[in-house]
Amino acid sequence: MGGLRCVDGSYLTVTPVACTDSVGTPYEVTLELHRDGTPYGSVGERCGWLLARLACGVDEARQGCGTARWWTDPDDRFPSEEPDGELFSFRYRSRSGLVGGGELCCRLRTIPLWEPGRRGKRGQWRLTRRAYVEAWGATGVGMRAVLTSAELSAFVRGLVEEAEGCLEGRDLVRNSVEGAGTGETR
Repeated sequence: MGGLRCVDGSYLTVTPVACTDSVGTPYEVTLELHRDGTPYGSVGERCGWLLARLACGVDEARQGCGTARWWTDPDDRFPSEEPDGELFSFRYRSRSGLVGGGELCCRLRTIPLWEPGRRGKRGQWRLTRRAYVEAWGATGVGMRAVLTSAELSAFVRGLVEEAEGCLEGRDLVRNSVEGAGTGETR
């Protein structure tokens, strides 16, 4: 179970729970949210594949791939080309299509920091990037954690590993060729 310490001091726990098909075989995950141990919401139906792609994207960005190489500090490198883009947004949806019951999203923010000059040199502005992971419960009360790319990578990687455990070792990144479209039946 992944967790984040939020800026208000509360603790957000995110737990992948397997989604199963009609015969009970797990095929994807949904995320259960808890605030300080209390149920907070359920979001992201079938979001495991997206989390696995994000984990790979954050790791590649930290290595300086793509436009992330423009940021000298690896903690500022994220897989979005936009300075203030959205990395994911998971909501609860009922069968009737109504939205409610929780939300978990991650948006990038570019933050200017003033660095005073030293030894007679002028000060300068330095830009940093951080991931703002925000959760909203069914009650409308929000939580926020501010993460470096290393912290986001560890959080998402942990969720992916736990999700793969829920799926009995299936890899979330690849779709198997078995079953649908192959003419085979169970």
